[in-house]
Amino acid sequence: MDSRQMNGHKSESSPGGWSPLLILAGATCCLGSALPTGYNIGVINNPADLMKTFCNESIQARYNVELSKGALNVVWSTVVSIFLIGGVTGSLSAGWLADKLGRRGALAIGNALAILAAILFLCVKAINSVEVLMAGRLIVGLSAGLATSLVPMYMTETAPLKLRGAVGVLCQLGITGGVLVGQILSLSYTLGTKELWHVMLAAFSPLSLISLGLLYVLPESPKYLYVIKGREGDAIKELSRLRNLGRSILDNEIANLDQEAIAAKRTSTWTMARVFKDPTLRLPLILVCAMQAGQQLSGINAIFYYSNTIYTEAGLGVTASEYATLGTGVINVTMALIAVPVMSLFGRRTLFLLSCYLAAGFLIVSCISIIFITAAAAMPWLCLIATLGYVLVYGLGLGPIPYFIGSELFDVGPRPAAMALGSVSNWGGNFIVGMTFPVVEHAIGAYSFLIFAGCTLLLALLNRIYLPETRGKSTMEIAATVTRGFNSRPN
Repeated sequence: MDSRQMNGHKSESSPGGWSPLLILAGATCCLGSALPTGYNIGVINNPADLMKTFCNESIQARYNVELSKGALNVVWSTVVSIFLIGGVTGSLSAGWLADKLGRRGALAIGNALAILAAILFLCVKAINSVEVLMAGRLIVGLSAGLATSLVPMYMTETAPLKLRGAVGVLCQLGITGGVLVGQILSLSYTLGTKELWHVMLAAFSPLSLISLGLLYVLPESPKYLYVIKGREGDAIKELSRLRNLGRSILDNEIANLDQEAIAAKRTSTWTMARVFKDPTLRLPLILVCAMQAGQQLSGINAIFYYSNTIYTEAGLGVTASEYATLGTGVINVTMALIAVPVMSLFGRRTLFLLSCYLAAGFLIVSCISIIFITAAAAMPWLCLIATLGYVLVYGLGLGPIPYFIGSELFDVGPRPAAMALGSVSNWGGNFIVGMTFPVVEHAIGAYSFLIFAGCTLLLALLNRIYLPETRGKSTMEIAATVTRGFNSRPN
């Protein structure tokens, strides 16, 4: 049988499409878990001066200490970066929680943590406590770390094979949508005011509350029930609910679950340490961690964190810079929406490499246009086009694919630990960029964009050699192509 016949057979053996429950699961995870993560990334920048003033006045009133400008910056940096520390911690615990409580139960813990954080945010001004603000940021970071690991895992395990790429994009869609909503609600003419900034910080909480309720209606991951827990009857019942089809039509999918369960029984429990040590998992683990960290080292959060500064220095003016920043958010969300059907039509490897090459090109153009910003009247607009173009091509592959590629490269046994490690790499990359970009940008200016371009090209080179095409293939089939470490040649 040739490859085209095999692909056709796989499509036929994976019945089901966008059933009502799968749509509800996607909406719940995207809006209730991923969107609050993006919201808490995007909401903190615009009202920074207002919140710094609160921190200064609170410490002065409670401790009778007058903070210097440097000390205040340290306090504010802690408020911002403690979210990332929570993200790393949440990611590290996601694999254990996913296996202990189930994918659905672990997602519920994430929602509960987000609601607790929102309650703390609402109390910050009344209590007049910087410590409560920091605690809220840490707890919402924990929730975000859980979301970035669990949402792709749950969605790709509940979707039929032909929709695996489409549902994998939902995490990125939620995060980009949340960043945009956070940017809008934090403007000075919405909730980013002296009176309402604490409400602004908690404005995501209704989505988390609704999601927490809906999770108890949604099915548990059939793969988790069948392979990890050995509850075959419950797994088949949940699979039938998800596909909205009778058991007789699902025989091939059930047979695949049985194969994975047999393979899983031959091995003991998968821990992070075991995933690290297993030589057959070394290459896929490196690919997942490199893609997750590389997503951040490509410079996307530098664009969002410092976009107003970039546009102002490019000579666009304050008002034009604000609208350009919102424009980057709109393009990011639009591309995430487009990526949902695109992932079902094109190979992940092709899209990822194309995204890397084009993103590196736009970063180089951004660098050149900023350096020669005064050389010609068109240069500020070239800078704007290059930056928006970068965001557009980022959403094609660099943005969505790293979040769910781990669920395709790993079997269900080592998957939670591997995806948790990948998520830690993502948060680590985010932290590195957030801490170093202002310093590097101050030292070398626009040339800092060349560092991001270099990282992106190195990431493309690694994946060009070692990343297998995963579209239309089972996880067992994909995993078998990367078991020989750097001696593997999957393509």
